[in-house]
Amino acid sequence: MLRFKIKEQIANKEFNEGRRITIGEVAEAAGIHRMTLSKLINQKGYNTGTENLDRLCAFFECDIGELVEYIPNSTERNST
Repeated sequence: MLRFKIKEQIANKEFNEGRRITIGEVAEAAGIHRMTLSKLINQKGYNTGTENLDRLCAFFECDIGELVEYIPNSTERNST
């Protein structure tokens, strides 16, 4: 499963810029629908396109590895 680390990226940006950043601001600046961004943040296993990931990487000025983390499913962990 892929886990999106958007909350962490928002927290880092807030710290670096010394101000509060809302989901709405991120969505608008990145050109992503607010509901899509909310699902990426809150819905486990949400599927999105690479275009959205590209836009988020550009907004946060980060690499994909700083935005997405691979977490093996529990069944995969038990079979190895």
